[in-house]
Amino acid sequence: MRAKLLATACAVAVLAPTVALAQEQTRERDDQPTQVEEVIVTATRRAERVQDVPLSITTLTQGELNERGIVNYDGLAMATPGVVLNRASANFNNFTARGIATNGYGANLQSTVAIYVDELPISSNGNSTILDPALYDVERIEFLRGPQGTLFGSGSLAGALRILTHDPDPTGFDASAFVDFGVMNEGGLRQRYNAMVNVPLIEDQLALRVVGFSRNEEGWIDNVGTGIEDANTLVQYGGRAIAQWEPNDRFVARGMYSREISNPHDASLTNPTLGTFVRRTDRPDLFQSDMANYNLTLEYQFDGARLTSSTTYSDYTGLFYVDLAGTFAQAFPFALDADAWDETFVQETRLVSDPGGRVDWSIGTFYFKKRRDVDYNYRSSEAFLTARNLTGLPDEYYQRFGSHFISHEIAAFGQMTYRFTPDLWVTGGIRYGLTDAQGFTEAGGYNSNYLTLALFGFSNVPVTITPIPAAEGVKAEEEGASYRLSLSWRPTPSVTTYAAVSTGFRPPIVNARAGAVSTIDPTDIVIPYGATSDELINYEVGVKGRWFDGRVYADAAVYWIDWNDIQVQANRVSDSVQFATNIGGATSKGVEVAVTAVPADGWTVAVTGSWNHAEVDDLTAQKAAISGAVLGSRLAGPEFSGSLRVNYEWQPAAGVIGNASLAISHVGSFPNAFPNTPGRPLIPLATYDDTDEYTFVNGAVAFAFDQFTVGAYVENLFDDDSVNYVHPEAFIDGRYGRVKPRTVGIRIGYEY
Repeated sequence: MRAKLLATACAVAVLAPTVALAQEQTRERDDQPTQVEEVIVTATRRAERVQDVPLSITTLTQGELNERGIVNYDGLAMATPGVVLNRASANFNNFTARGIATNGYGANLQSTVAIYVDELPISSNGNSTILDPALYDVERIEFLRGPQGTLFGSGSLAGALRILTHDPDPTGFDASAFVDFGVMNEGGLRQRYNAMVNVPLIEDQLALRVVGFSRNEEGWIDNVGTGIEDANTLVQYGGRAIAQWEPNDRFVARGMYSREISNPHDASLTNPTLGTFVRRTDRPDLFQSDMANYNLTLEYQFDGARLTSSTTYSDYTGLFYVDLAGTFAQAFPFALDADAWDETFVQETRLVSDPGGRVDWSIGTFYFKKRRDVDYNYRSSEAFLTARNLTGLPDEYYQRFGSHFISHEIAAFGQMTYRFTPDLWVTGGIRYGLTDAQGFTEAGGYNSNYLTLALFGFSNVPVTITPIPAAEGVKAEEEGASYRLSLSWRPTPSVTTYAAVSTGFRPPIVNARAGAVSTIDPTDIVIPYGATSDELINYEVGVKGRWFDGRVYADAAVYWIDWNDIQVQANRVSDSVQFATNIGGATSKGVEVAVTAVPADGWTVAVTGSWNHAEVDDLTAQKAAISGAVLGSRLAGPEFSGSLRVNYEWQPAAGVIGNASLAISHVGSFPNAFPNTPGRPLIPLATYDDTDEYTFVNGAVAFAFDQFTVGAYVENLFDDDSVNYVHPEAFIDGRYGRVKPRTVGIRIGYEY
């Protein structure tokens, strides 16, 4: 199969012009780019030129996603200066922007980058973003860098990623399909299928748009514990349906249902002592998810302002099954099978003035409620219990208990722009919110002394079982304001400069095991109650503009960030129990640059670059002891990252457009954690390590006919296997993620 695909890829690249000549296509090359396209964004909740928005934004259209082969989070970070993706495994992702992260995993912590699918925040789940949403038939991707607390609330400490889906079109029937077949150097076959159908139901008033996708991507990691080769196969499928009704030019009703199911068959983290792409667990680690979203958005255009009401309900089910035996060097079975259920409700209502006047304004309210239920099931194995003759457990699970967490956020926000002249304006925004979080332990669970018996080699004894009573945790509450203030000036119509100051925060955290004493080492850390909100203030100066008759667009920003009461995650050494707490402060300073140019007809060159220095600069001895941080510790982001993409478009034959691109991406090395051991002052952390500095290259060639596009691609051309993620915790045997091996394939697109 691999040989056939390689042959097909080569044939597509070589024969496509010949095929096109035989089809008598009529498309001409009159749409060849001679300028950088002007982009309109809605990052401020109104449609504006990206050049006029006083913050750093990277945008990607669906066409650009297709050209680059981006179907989920993997490629977004590479296209965005100052951003890296920490990918522990499929469905376990964390973005880091501007160096604002203490490690790449963030267990118990809300992500520092908020992720929205339309109006739903899907990164509010605690550890990491749970689902990799499919990026097909989206209107646009907007990656906003810097704190976005004014308009996007808690969790947007360092930025916000917006995935904006495509509206139905009531003016005509439309359909598209896009398939991708590839083979991986170390693994198996990649299959990706996407399709869209847009159907007008009432001409110019009502339309339905349905999108479906399916992925079956064979893995490239061998698990020597389970004996499964290419164990981390990913099976993911789902879709969405959007109905939109526009009975007149004032009112719009939009309803959306989406569901995505993602089932990676094993994690992709590896153990370098076993081999480059090798891992070891007694059973597959499962990070699987099933998310359904329901949204109703109503809009009404008043004279002078537009009212929007967005109501979203989300239902999520997930599995977090992980082998923890690495905690004790595989000496005995120790694993967690956790089942989670989330129910999330979000309501946002906002009124936004029409543009064009001296004053632009927006006001709104936001309400968020989430309940998360988790069943924690810690297991041994029947074989081990029998071999040691450890009796008394009802099954292989030595600890079971259920818990649930309830969190709320309610806020009011507003933003106003005042124009002194058409080329000089000031924008101010504020959001005042209240957040709370509370955890509950449910009755009916039990604990045991299994870990002690297993660790110290006891056999032929009964396991002592202790019931876990119901408990109500302390309710953590915070309230406060986030603000943003900026001054913008256009020295020429094609150049905009700005200076801005903005703030962000994360809500408080309650530790599920607050007050727990280690049964293995009672002298170890007592789990603290949790962490209060952290606070961040960002100072930024930027310039955006178009030069040389629109052939060059550049966006550059310089920033300085002060981050205080930092929420951090750590693990108790004796039993690997996770907890969250606060430490002192850190600063992050850096420069981001993005340039897109059309140097000659048919050529497009895009360059991004980011330099960042982020380190701890405020720390007490007590906070250093509990967190493992030291003054001067680097935060978990690279000092330098950047990319170069060159694209050439030409006409090889009448009715055919050819396109070839080469992309080079570079990511610097960064630490995976603080250097010392939590609770053990001055003792180096055994799991401390740095990722590799690496560079990889992608290439593609494609030919567009009247309705079809065919192309061939290679990802990671030189088969770089650098370490791009290091897990900070000791409980897993394989802690290292690597760049995916070289993949060669073909892509075929169709538009009706």
